Amino acid sequence: MLFAAICLDKPNSLNVRLSTRPAHLAFLEAHAARIKLGGPFLDTEERPIGSLLIVEGADLAAAKALLDEDPYARAGLFASVEVKPFRRVVGAEL
Repeated sequence: MLFAAICLDKPNSLNVRLSTRPAHLAFLEAHAARIKLGGPFLDTEERPIGSLLIVEGADLAAAKALLDEDPYARAGLFASVEVKPFRRVVGAEL
């Protein structure tokens, strides 16, 4: 099953995001079989202010467990994280 994770950064946390980015990218690569799509939300000046990840998991608990391992989450980057079941209807196969 697919899940959409909507993660919004804490205010004034760009330094945390940038310093943790290499570990975050390594995490995404290591879990590429389960992380189907991802990228940052941007502000009007195209600075990252959050993340969207589409992940695959047996259930909501499995998806959340994977997301909890993300170096961004471990660094306390996010002010909020919402994880919702997701069904692809259009676009590339995930």
